Parts: sequence; structure tokens; C-alpha cells
Amino acid sequence: MNNRNTRRRLLTRGSWPEAQRFTEILRKETVGGILLLVAAGVALVWANSPAAHSYHALSEFAVGPEAWHLHLSLSAWAADGLLAIFFFVVGVELKREFVAGDLRDPARAALPIAAAVGGMLAPAAIFIGLNLALGHPENLDGWAVPIATDIAFALAVLAVISTHLPTALRTFLLTLAVVDDLLAIIVIACFYTDHLNPTALALAVIPGGLFVAAVQRGIRHWWLLLPLAVATWALVHASGIHATVAGVLLGFGVPVLGRHASAEMFEHALRPLSAGVAVPVFAFFAAGVSVGGWPGLVDAITHPVTAGVLLGLVFGKAIGVFSTTFLLARFTGAELDEGLGWLDVAGVAMLAGIGFTVSLLIGELAFGAGTSSGADAKIGVLTGSVIAGMLAAVVLLSRNAAYRRIHEQETADDDGDGVPDIYQP
Repeated sequence: MNNRNTRRRLLTRGSWPEAQRFTEILRKETVGGILLLVAAGVALVWANSPAAHSYHALSEFAVGPEAWHLHLSLSAWAADGLLAIFFFVVGVELKREFVAGDLRDPARAALPIAAAVGGMLAPAAIFIGLNLALGHPENLDGWAVPIATDIAFALAVLAVISTHLPTALRTFLLTLAVVDDLLAIIVIACFYTDHLNPTALALAVIPGGLFVAAVQRGIRHWWLLLPLAVATWALVHASGIHATVAGVLLGFGVPVLGRHASAEMFEHALRPLSAGVAVPVFAFFAAGVSVGGWPGLVDAITHPVTAGVLLGLVFGKAIGVFSTTFLLARFTGAELDEGLGWLDVAGVAMLAGIGFTVSLLIGELAFGAGTSSGADAKIGVLTGSVIAGMLAAVVLLSRNAAYRRIHEQETADDDGDGVPDIYQP
């Protein structure tokens, strides 16, 4: 008999060690998200001020050696170089989750993976459908702009509204965003590589292989690992594949289990650099688009690229994530964990529509920096992310009292052993 007490549940609490680790990650990403918002705000104000020319001059200022096409503008260094650090952390985090985390259980991994896929397909379909319907097939290169979720920005919104989001939902959002980032980097590698230099790509295997061999043997000397990582990044960059792919691949090479496990060490060292420096600096250079005041913003939103990105983020992500979760529950006979409702899932699905960092990156790759379509894509990303965040805040705030009760249950420790009672048998 399939009664209510024996049915499989979705979005259940993970283990206590995983809850502790996610709490630490969320704290750092929240701080990084606030820095990201500040950096993006400064860029927008500067780019729309009388001193806008100085902002663009700074963004286009080129530095670096001519070899391997490394004489790049500061904005390109931020997108190609600093974001490689961000994606390295993503690679380490993803490997750790599926090798040693709660998501090594296929049943637990299925939901965030499915939700991430659904949350990418729906926005892409909206962008493609809208631009085809309006007779602009030349814009289809931007189909992937609204597919990504920015976890730092999303968590910054949570920090601002101070919601007591249950641990299971926070974990779901974080895991969904990490899987989302991985899928986005695969899309970048497969669809946004204009030319390929096989020689440079083959040469990248040498330092990359040496890096992986070193960390697998427990070598942690930065004077050795850093040059190998930089050489791998430079050769991947020279190959024509976006250099951030190198970050993910190197992150996958870091051992998670065993005597030489070093994933925690790399995360501890690089996550503050990623969240506190790499992503905010990229946001500063990527978010500075001139909108021409309120009339210019209203006019830009009617453009097919802007509208496709905006609608994809605001409606596509929410529909994709929510409907995938609902259908998974429907067809598996599962139900949400005790105390959670579908309105909670809807709020998290709306938060997934905040697609800042990777969306801005894909927009530049799809349309090129400084182009009118590229500017439209940026406006769509910025406007769509803000609207998605506001809508999510309305939904989550409406449930804040219920969240607070769940939070109190999750943190209660009546026996004083340092482990909340709810995590004990």
C-alpha cells in the first residue's frame, strides 16, 4: 500500500556535514553577491554618466604579451582570465558533490540535474520562438544568453530580504546553479568556438595533465601548480575554445577522496578570490552598458534580443525549473518534504531567473563586445535579473513566517551536542 508516510519525498534535508558545508559556501557566495551588485551598480552609473568615455577607455585598455593572443583589453582579461578562477571552483564543487556529497546518490542528484536542464531548455525556447516570430533569425546566436543562473546574485537577494529559506531549498538552489554553470560551459565550448587551433589544444594537454598528475599525488606547491594552470589556460585560450573551459577541466582533476584529497583546500583558498574578486571585477566590466536614460531603456526592451533574454530569464527559468520539479514528483509519485509547499519551489524557480555572470559572458560571445545586439543582450540580462529577483522576493517574503518556523526546527539542539536534533536519528 502506497500511503503518505512511505512515499518518496523531494527536497529533503541532507546530512549534517553537507548542511554545514553548504552553509559556509552560501555565506561566502552571499558576500560575493553583494560585492557583485555593488560593482554592477557602479559600472551602470559610470557608463551612463558624463564621464562614460573614461569607463569605456578603461574597459578597452589593453595589456599583456602579444604571444598566444594575450594582448587583451581589461574587460577581456576579466572575462577570459578571472572567470577561469570562478569556473575552477565550480569544477571542484561539482566533482565533490557527485563523488563525496549527498548527490552521489542518483535519486538525490536527479532533481537538481533535471531542474537545471528544464531551466535551460525553456528560456532558450522562448528566446528562439520570439525572435523567429518577429522575423529576426539573425539573432538566434543569442539563444543561450538566458539559460544560466547566477548563484552569487541570487543569494545576495536572499541576504537582502533576510528570508529563512529552509536548508533543503538553499541546497537545491545552489546545486541547480552549479549544474547550470557546468551545462553553460559545455554550451560555450560547443557552440561559441568560432575557430579551433588543434595544435594549441593538443599542447594544452601537457601542462593540464601534469597539473592533474601533481594534485593526484598530493603535491600542493603553488609555485608548481600555478604555472601549470596558467600554461593550460593560455593554450586553451590560444586554441579558440573559451579559456574558462580550462578552469572547469582543471577543477575536475582535483582529488576529492583518499589520502591526497585536496578539494577542500582548493575551495577554501580560491572561493573567496572567486566570489570576492573575480566575479565582481567581471561584473564591473560587463555590466557597463549605456541605456540612454529611461526612454532609451524602454526602447531597448522592445528590441527582439532584449525581449527574448528578459522573457527567458523571468518566465522561462521559472517555468522550466518549476515544471520539471512538478513533473518529476508527478511521475515518480513523490511529494515535497514535510513543511514545504509548491509556492516555495516557485520562489526558488523565480530566483533561478537571476542570470547575471554567465549570461553576460555568453551575450558577449554571441554578439561581440560593443555591438548594438550585445548591448541589447546586456540590458535584457540586467533588467530580467532584477525583475526575476523582485518577483522571487515577493513570493519568498510571503512565506517568511513559515520559513522561520522550519529554520528554528532545523537549528534546535536541545541536547547541546553541537548537532541539531533534526539531523539525529
